[in-house]
Amino acid sequence: MTERRPRSPREVARWVLEIEAAAISGLPAQLDESFDRAVELILSSTGRVVCTGMGKSGLVLRKVAATLASTGTPALFLHPAEAVHGDLGMVAPGDVVLAASYSGTTEELLRLAQILERLGVPMVVMTGNAESPLARLAEVHLRVAIDQEACPLDLAPTASTTATLALGDALAMALLEAKGFTPEDFARLHPSGHLGKKLLRVGELMHAGDDVPRVGLDTGMKDAIYEMSRKKLGITAVVDDDGRLAGCISDGDLRRHLETDDGLLERTASECMKPDPLTIDGGELASAALQSMEAKRITSLFVCDDEGRLEGIVHLHDLWRLELF
Repeated sequence: MTERRPRSPREVARWVLEIEAAAISGLPAQLDESFDRAVELILSSTGRVVCTGMGKSGLVLRKVAATLASTGTPALFLHPAEAVHGDLGMVAPGDVVLAASYSGTTEELLRLAQILERLGVPMVVMTGNAESPLARLAEVHLRVAIDQEACPLDLAPTASTTATLALGDALAMALLEAKGFTPEDFARLHPSGHLGKKLLRVGELMHAGDDVPRVGLDTGMKDAIYEMSRKKLGITAVVDDDGRLAGCISDGDLRRHLETDDGLLERTASECMKPDPLTIDGGELASAALQSMEAKRITSLFVCDDEGRLEGIVHLHDLWRLELF
């Protein structure tokens, strides 16, 4: 008998990846009306998706719960063994349970499923065997059968957990689309993430109220300079009696005036201001404000309402700190 040559690490890696890729590519053919019913069941529920599983399947379902929650479907993870020792109270009326067990015979999960059936809690179950005990207890069964595990011993859950994770992602994305979940919704749930920052609006970032440097048309330049110094933004708005933006005075404007006007401090803001400064609507994206300032080589944009009344100011440094790009 010829002894087989040991495979190199790279050969093993290719073999594993090919098997796991085949496991995922085999899922579309297994989709049927049950997937539609699972989506409809979750959409019609008034509660959350309670994800559960033991061992490696449990780890996968933790990730699925996180994906659901981050894409507009409230979800949590419930450990099946802990559930029957007091944590069952985490399941509330209106919830739907999403469970996974490749064999469909996991003891702890079966015990939980039997209790949930008695309580009338609907279950969506992912298994590789539609005839398994767990599948028979489910209101909806989703099949995730594979040809083999990506394990030389064909024992360690590998391809099966990959397939389960992929189907869980597919379910989450189908729900996302059915709900009309938008990038703005995603940003709302990820306020510290890169996308969340890119989708922030100018109105959420601008300096407002007393933090906005502003003076009146008749304000003396000495007081205007003091206002600029006090607010530390290198600029001040000049507004009329109705609060409408009439112009602005920047540090650069002051330097230019000082070079040519010895009587600067005797003048008013209206005499020294630059009229019609660039503005932006508070509903615009922060990224748009940053692009505008960098293109115009300015450091601030004033925010005004539809009638031109000053609402706030956004500064270039505020946007740089967000690391929008």
